[in-house]
Amino acid sequence: MRRILIYQLLIALSVSFNFFYSNAQEVNQADMPNIILIMADDLGYGDVGFNGNDVIITPHLDGMSKKGITLTSFYAAAPLCSPTRASVLTGRSPFRQGIFAAHTAGMRPAEKTIAEILKQQGYKTGFFGKWHMGWLQPDKVESRGVYSPPWHHGYEETFATKSAVPTWNPTKTPKGWNSWGAKADGSWGGSIYIENGKPVTKNLDGDDSRVIMDRVIPFIENSIENKAPFFATVWFHAPHEPVVAGPEYLAKYPNLPKAKKHLYGCITAMDEQIGRLNTFLKNNNIDENTLIFFCSDNGPSDPLAKRGIASAGPFRGHKHQMWEGGLRVPSLIYWPGHIKKGTVSNAQTSTNDYFPTILDLLNIKPNKKVPLDGISLKPLINGDVNIDKNPVAFGYQRLYKKTELYAYINGQYKICIPEVGDDMMLFDLENDPAETNNLALEKPELFKKMCLELEKIKMSWKASREGKDYQW
Repeated sequence: MRRILIYQLLIALSVSFNFFYSNAQEVNQADMPNIILIMADDLGYGDVGFNGNDVIITPHLDGMSKKGITLTSFYAAAPLCSPTRASVLTGRSPFRQGIFAAHTAGMRPAEKTIAEILKQQGYKTGFFGKWHMGWLQPDKVESRGVYSPPWHHGYEETFATKSAVPTWNPTKTPKGWNSWGAKADGSWGGSIYIENGKPVTKNLDGDDSRVIMDRVIPFIENSIENKAPFFATVWFHAPHEPVVAGPEYLAKYPNLPKAKKHLYGCITAMDEQIGRLNTFLKNNNIDENTLIFFCSDNGPSDPLAKRGIASAGPFRGHKHQMWEGGLRVPSLIYWPGHIKKGTVSNAQTSTNDYFPTILDLLNIKPNKKVPLDGISLKPLINGDVNIDKNPVAFGYQRLYKKTELYAYINGQYKICIPEVGDDMMLFDLENDPAETNNLALEKPELFKKMCLELEKIKMSWKASREGKDYQW
């Protein structure tokens, strides 16, 4: 009887998977590139060299931009962390998943992630850095969110924190920091590192980006030894607050104010670790078989942007806002030997697109009954920089502070409720990227049409999160 029940369960699981993704068995082992998703935390559009900042030192990211594709109109799915992260792994709006803000939910078990799919294809899967889509310790009940660790979502090897940590000495409260996570004894009272389900105590001093990369490299080495393709998700904490840089990185910016030294130094330290990763891939002759995506999870931190420390470049606003500065983020695609060097594309792309792009590259066709919000960027990778602009909708909701913000971009036009207390506005991003001229009254028909389109999308989101897409 027990064997029958187990067999029935296996069939059910198989049916559930195939309901979401068909033709998974058709992937050819020879056509399985290694894939790395790299994401910075609160990195503003204007805080990297490849987007025009001539003060910050980011030679490795700048080099990847010169040899890969720079995406100048790339959007995070939300103006804050947790929702965007959910979109990266699923290709679906976070509002389909019930992840409206930070610390408010966790990744639902029924959502199929790219890690789950690639694991079934024979990939080694590893997660490293800031998870922020659920608790990591089952017995530590917290006031918000749910237990939903990365190893429940397709990752075999994990080294993760629930949320933010100091970017230098991640187990210690930084000097002068008296906000969340601070402890009087000097230890860190916020998130801790959990490695494969257990708290970590060793190799946690110094630069946090280096701490993370020290776990990424052995994971890749193990995959090479086992002659298996790998999928690594590397989500740095840098440059999220508490943003701290070590002495050698502060010394690189002698003429900047203290706070900016720490921000820029922290970003430079992260860039250094990305360079370390690329050197390792090249030295092991797998760089041309490794596809890397890089982006930020949202715009620059509110307090740092308001003080002129962090920058959204030419765009208005910052994290937690629907202005371009909160949504449009630095992004590039790097795949030596496969991408035309120095490609720049202003195609409208987003974090929703990673999932369908990877499926398309591996010839895995998603079931059309399950809505995705992204499009495949395979044509862009193959050289078509003028791919069609896919309409993208964004949401951020935190009702206890009366926060309910939306944005919708279709072609050159964007409607949005930029900040709490604002009405819906209309902007022409092609001619007014800084969003200075609200066209809602000048173009009433277009404004009405786009508002109706957004409402239809919101209804689709609601249907998804209330169970339409899930098989129980």
